[in-house]
Amino acid sequence: MPNKPSRLRRFLRFMVTRFIPGLLILGILWSGYRAASAVASHISEISLASSRAAAYAQTATAIAPTITTHTPAQTATLRATATNTPSPTFTATTIPSATNTSTPTLTWTPTLTLTFTATPQIVAQLFMTNTPQSTTESAATTPPLLLATNTPPSISTATIPPTIAATATPTLTSTPTPTVTIEATPTARPLPTLFVPEAPEAGQVDVTAIPPAVEFVPRDYDLVNIILLGTDAEITDDGSLRTDTMIIVSINRTTGTVAMLSLPRDLFVYIPDLGMQRLNVAYGYGEAVGWTDGGFGLLRQTILYNLGINIHYYALIDLSGFEQIIDSIGGVNLAVDCAIQDYPLIGADLPASAFRATEDGLYTLPVGFYRMTGGEALWYARSRTNSSDFDRGRRQQQLLRAIWRAARDQGLLAQAPSLWNDAIQIVETDLQLDDMLGLLPFALNLESGSIESFRFARLYHTTPWTPPDGSNVQLPIPETVRELMVDFYTPPTESQITVERASIAVYNGTANPDWDRVAADRLNWEGFNAVTSGVADRTDYADTTIIDYTGTEKGSSLEAVARLLNVRAENVLIEPDPNRTVDFEVIIGSGYNSCSEGGVLPVEGGEATATP
Repeated sequence: MPNKPSRLRRFLRFMVTRFIPGLLILGILWSGYRAASAVASHISEISLASSRAAAYAQTATAIAPTITTHTPAQTATLRATATNTPSPTFTATTIPSATNTSTPTLTWTPTLTLTFTATPQIVAQLFMTNTPQSTTESAATTPPLLLATNTPPSISTATIPPTIAATATPTLTSTPTPTVTIEATPTARPLPTLFVPEAPEAGQVDVTAIPPAVEFVPRDYDLVNIILLGTDAEITDDGSLRTDTMIIVSINRTTGTVAMLSLPRDLFVYIPDLGMQRLNVAYGYGEAVGWTDGGFGLLRQTILYNLGINIHYYALIDLSGFEQIIDSIGGVNLAVDCAIQDYPLIGADLPASAFRATEDGLYTLPVGFYRMTGGEALWYARSRTNSSDFDRGRRQQQLLRAIWRAARDQGLLAQAPSLWNDAIQIVETDLQLDDMLGLLPFALNLESGSIESFRFARLYHTTPWTPPDGSNVQLPIPETVRELMVDFYTPPTESQITVERASIAVYNGTANPDWDRVAADRLNWEGFNAVTSGVADRTDYADTTIIDYTGTEKGSSLEAVARLLNVRAENVLIEPDPNRTVDFEVIIGSGYNSCSEGGVLPVEGGEATATP
């Protein structure tokens, strides 16, 4: 019996005759399959590339203007990002800058195959800085923002214009955003140009000698001078325009103080081109002849020639406008310390507290503290039957201070910008809103004691004279007027302010209502800290008494207080008190009379205050 092949021999025979030949056959089949797949894929890629050739050309055409027309002066960065995975695989991310070339080409070698494995984006984006363009540059030269997203196949050979030359570390230039700053306090306009009036011709003859032009008053501070003018042209039928009210308000922007100066309407001065005339006709004449800057232009030159003061701006108001302003703030509080008499005036209202004093219709407004409407305040400001033009200037300044105080207390000063359009419907002025805004901080921070009042004094600053036409005028006295103008331009010294800050308690020792308020108001406007303290321990004081608790002579305000309230020396008591709560105590008596105006109705024993 023949021997059977061993297991090992059978295994070897199986591997040689069957398994190995099978593996070879499978390898051959797999290799053929791979080769066939590669050929098919290559054919497919070529076909797809051919179908998209037109799209590539269009994309290249769209990108080209953003590069070749770029203006180097315009700061920009062109950013292109491409993510590629070729064989061998690489990733390139660059932020190139644009380079202008005459024949831009980017050539890929035929032996390099690019395989895009994801959804890559080719982005061309122009980043503009905020540097303003030149005004000669048109919108067409500003490259647009371009965004192109393509998913190309593997490309064996391609030429894509234009050239994008990459730099290793490009720099992005950025210009910071400009900052706009709004100033808290508006910058004031330059003050108007000074026009020096021409001197009269040599030997020119007038009703009196024409005085030479006075020297300019030195301006040692930053001053803004505004003249406030009032006219009654609306109630006259002669067609003339006279400024019977003329008050110069000088705002010292260095010291934060204000000075007011009233000019008498009958001041007889030289008016350029017109000759010697009353000051109140200068504005109307300038308007009539078409003077440079109109009536104000001529009035400004007249004041400069005769007083040496330059006026920068003006504000003109008529009677109804004045009344409307006061009514718009709800009336004003007035402390009348000089009783006055007058008849009813056209266009004005008699104060409710005025009583008929004579059969012919003369009315008296006694000493007292009153709330006045616009019409009543107009009567008070215009009255001068038993008074004078000099005293009328005092009362008009008093009204201006009352208007300022009422506007401040009601918060209207802070609303001035929004009220400007309404105001210029009532007031004619060459002030602009910017000018007003520049002065507003001074008005808001102003204190009563920082407002000084100046007036001409008859027989001291002026000499009465009657020209050939028989009228009554006032000739200025050059020496004393010069002193007045210098004082007007000079702010109070610190020593004056310190003395005037003395505290005063004012008591009413009479049966007349509010007389303590009248005296306190008079003192406050002079810079003192006077407080109304009500009724005294009794109401039968005959004389006004001052009690001095400081006991000091040097630097004391006692003399000024006694002078303002017309208190005699025998009615001043010195009682030093180191524990005092006030510096002075004033007790008003029935003989109180702080009025120092000549020609004004005197008050005797309070009889003028009794209402029939």
